[in-house]
Amino acid sequence: MPATIKPPKNKATKPVKKSPEQDAIVIQGARMHNLKNITVSIPRNKLVVVTGVSGSGKSSLTMDTLFAEGQRRYAESLSSYARQFLMRMDKPDVDFIKGICPAIAIEQKVTTRTPRSTVGSMTELQDYLRLLFARVGRTYSPVSGKEVKKDDVSDVVDFIQKLDEGSKVQIMVPFRTLSGRTMEEELNVLLQKGFSRIYVVIKKNTAGEMMRIEDVLEDASLISSAKSQIYLLIDRIVAKKAFDEDDLHRIADSVQTAFYESEGECLLEVNGSKWHTFNHRFEADGIVFEEPTPNFFSYNNPYGACPTCEGFGQVLGIDIDLVIPDKRLSVYEDGVVCWKGEKMGEWKDAFIRQEGKKGFPIHKPIQELNKEQEAVLQKWIDDFFKMVEQNLYKIQYRVMQARYRGRTKCPTCGGSRLRPDALYVKVNGADIAELSDMPIENLNNWFEKIKLTKNEETIASRILIEVNQRLKTLLDVGLSYLTLNRLANSLSGGESQRIQLTKFLGSNLTDSLYILDEPSIGLHPRDTARLIKVLKHLRDLNNTVVVVEHDEMMMEEADHIIDMGPLASHLGGEVIAAGNYKEILKAPESLTGRYLSGELKVVSGKENNKKRKAINFIKLEGCRQHNLKDIDIAFPLNMLCVVTGVSGSGKTTLVKQTLYPALMKHFGEGTDRPGAHKSLTGDLKSITHVEMVDQNPIGKSSRSNPVTYIKAYDEIRNLYAKQRVAKMRGFQPKHFSFNVDGGRCDTCKGEGEVVVEMQFLADVHLLCESCKGKRFKDEVLEVTYREKSIHDVLEMSVDEAIVFFQDEKALAQKLQPLSDVGLGYVKLGQSSNTLSGGEAQRVKLASFLGRGNTKDKILFIFDEPTTGLHFHDINKLLKSFNELIEHGHSIIVIEHNTDVIKNADWIIDIGPEGGAGGGHLLYSGEPEGLKKVKESFTAQYL
Repeated sequence: MPATIKPPKNKATKPVKKSPEQDAIVIQGARMHNLKNITVSIPRNKLVVVTGVSGSGKSSLTMDTLFAEGQRRYAESLSSYARQFLMRMDKPDVDFIKGICPAIAIEQKVTTRTPRSTVGSMTELQDYLRLLFARVGRTYSPVSGKEVKKDDVSDVVDFIQKLDEGSKVQIMVPFRTLSGRTMEEELNVLLQKGFSRIYVVIKKNTAGEMMRIEDVLEDASLISSAKSQIYLLIDRIVAKKAFDEDDLHRIADSVQTAFYESEGECLLEVNGSKWHTFNHRFEADGIVFEEPTPNFFSYNNPYGACPTCEGFGQVLGIDIDLVIPDKRLSVYEDGVVCWKGEKMGEWKDAFIRQEGKKGFPIHKPIQELNKEQEAVLQKWIDDFFKMVEQNLYKIQYRVMQARYRGRTKCPTCGGSRLRPDALYVKVNGADIAELSDMPIENLNNWFEKIKLTKNEETIASRILIEVNQRLKTLLDVGLSYLTLNRLANSLSGGESQRIQLTKFLGSNLTDSLYILDEPSIGLHPRDTARLIKVLKHLRDLNNTVVVVEHDEMMMEEADHIIDMGPLASHLGGEVIAAGNYKEILKAPESLTGRYLSGELKVVSGKENNKKRKAINFIKLEGCRQHNLKDIDIAFPLNMLCVVTGVSGSGKTTLVKQTLYPALMKHFGEGTDRPGAHKSLTGDLKSITHVEMVDQNPIGKSSRSNPVTYIKAYDEIRNLYAKQRVAKMRGFQPKHFSFNVDGGRCDTCKGEGEVVVEMQFLADVHLLCESCKGKRFKDEVLEVTYREKSIHDVLEMSVDEAIVFFQDEKALAQKLQPLSDVGLGYVKLGQSSNTLSGGEAQRVKLASFLGRGNTKDKILFIFDEPTTGLHFHDINKLLKSFNELIEHGHSIIVIEHNTDVIKNADWIIDIGPEGGAGGGHLLYSGEPEGLKKVKESFTAQYL
């Protein structure tokens, strides 16, 4: 047996020190996209920020290399059967990655467009609520308001056990004749089943007489009165102090038999006088209720969904917002717009006459009516439209009905989406629809004060832990203003990402790798501070948190920063600096460090920094959609106007849901109905059109790309068609297109690759054998301009192409706007569906810049245009904005970025809080004046 080696005495054994490499994720030789064979070390269990200019390779490193490998390794560990149901995963182009752990990526995109998906379903809170109501909910009758209870066998046995010793108990059920049998036939059947006696009560509340079934069959006159109440005796018992096990089994069997024979009823007669009724049916007040199950509260399940709207909460009907567009008016002031004119005005006169006498306040604004008064008015409106329906054979009535039709709350479920009887079930006095309608902040308060019995607490304890954890996270990431029934497709990208974060935090995973793509998008600096706390909590659970981010506050709080660069595309893809915040500040090559230290600044790009004077305005009056508090706002024209405020304060409601649709309606273009407001006035003649430049994709086809979107590819194709070889071969511009047959490769149809589906393995993307990935036929590729084929040009970045085509002035000018908006790194042939939301938005901006000086005076509305932009790129963006303004256009931007706010000509600040605490106009004017507004969070962070 080998001797054990002991440490020398009196010498403390030192723990083996881990090298930094051992406690890190090491990526070696990463070459995805523009990464230049880089090696980088990411410390484990730390908050790591990856930053750098747009297109420097941040996403290539984090998403396409690190996350892709983490996911692929997990998938490879599964059986081949399981793998066929997963997304196919390709191996990233990297030598090796050491120390990687299970990876979760949370991207900034609206995850779903289905009208059934809500905040509640995305956070899984709706599932926990359904479980809570199914397990501890109490059903109340809508008739009497009393709780509906169902007696079980154990309830009857417990009752008998509590009786005084010696009490005589008879277990009985009401006698009934079934299936059209005569009384004699029914008694014969009971006799065959083994029952022997019936109990006959001739007068109510008096002792009855026990009779043998055989005797009654022999002499029917024994039951003398037709009014006699007849009961079937199941069993007779004498109460004891302590029943033995056999006795309890016998009692339970008898009670079970009673419930079975009577289909749910069991009667106990105690000592020949007192009667006690037990009901195994879930019923009260003549109504049979459904027993709650989780599916009973699901609007995604046919069992729980409202039968009228099928779980959508809306139906096509008379839209009350069209009937009463301005609720500040009274009935007397024509608040109900369909009661105008000589004929229809008779309804208004009749209402005033009849309801005015009964005390209805005809001069009170409709928005101030109480629920009873609203119900009276609604009934009259319903009756009016019933009359319209009866007269639809007349054209004017058909026109009237069409004018007021729209998506409206479902009349059956009132918008709750659930079957009406699901709302009879309550927990702590509230039904599930009430909880789903509460803002998260109020819902959190409700759960903090919830009162349950000891038994209910035991059942619900696990559910409450999950619910409270998710609610707390939603509050921490600044989403206190959302409700659980808010539709997922109405959320911004940032909101959607933070909701996903809530879901993952709720699962309490440890030793995992979280990769987040710009989680601070759509967040006011006040809310970013809260988000950082959440990310630190995630890190403290022993997770590695990698964040692709440009936010200065996030970098200050990070444990480690990796700065990619130095520039974009082929000029990027290297690690410029790595270390903590202070080390990045001192790194001379780091653009990020130079902006953070103040050596470089984001400037407006205006010529001589000249101040613009606000002369022309568009005015929105009485904005009251969602949480807007009946505010009047003037938007200046011919300048950069920034609308800001904390998350959920009402910016999107004001600009995207009210101003934009109102202007579209003014210009006679079809769009969604504008949010509730009184009027749109002001200098509307100063603009000819309005453009919403959002982050929706510019093209879903793999062949669509930014250069085709800005119409520069037409110039390139024309140029190649003019070359001598092209003319000799009779090639036209269409031969240089990969969208139509002719010059494109016939095998891959211009894709450059052929995809082979491999079922449970990753799809194999094979280089097209015919064109070797060059997308065109050989004879087309032989046509060159300055020794470059059409394929070589598509492989160039925008910046490279501008230099290459410098002799072709028109073409270079068409490409220049892409570079001006910070997209110089994008390849000309890059597919549109690989662009992020921010990049898609800037391609749209570039297409407008490319139009040059047109006669149109456009009002541009941008939603968070700094998404995905580094400080260096924000400079370019502001220059692009100023170029548009110099051409006579106007710009309104929804933005939280302090650099953009500082460089604005005009600021509109909405707040002070999100949700119900927001919707007030805090400030409107030049940036300098905002600093004096004490209640503004924006002012504090400027």
